[in-house]
Amino acid sequence: MDIRFTLEPADADIGVLVQTIRDANTANGAGPDGYQPVGFFIADETTGETIGGLSGYALFDWLFVQFLAVPETLRGKGLGAELLNQAESWARERGLAGIWLDTFAFGAPDFYRKHGFTEFAAIEDHPPGSRRHFFLKRF
Repeated sequence: MDIRFTLEPADADIGVLVQTIRDANTANGAGPDGYQPVGFFIADETTGETIGGLSGYALFDWLFVQFLAVPETLRGKGLGAELLNQAESWARERGLAGIWLDTFAFGAPDFYRKHGFTEFAAIEDHPPGSRRHFFLKRF
């Protein structure tokens, strides 16, 4: 077998991995996983271009938030909270059990605590001198 390395994996290659995992999950009795990418994006009022937002995916019965970003100039105006609220509403409408995510100590752990998330794990000294936090919010 030939193993190819790349720092720019193609969507099609990632798709093969995802499908292989989905097939194995179904074959092992986990049933359909309901995988669904999701995004809530902030558009620039002038250009309509995406300038921030929240993205992630539903898998089985949880929504994973992969990215949440609000431009520095728009922070403190409730946009992050609104993104979380919309994601939570979407997840609840689909009957999901909750939302989970991770962030770094220099990111926004207190923001997530303020919005009802509970820390369930952490990796110390990742990156060196900091900490990576894992949060969940069960509905």
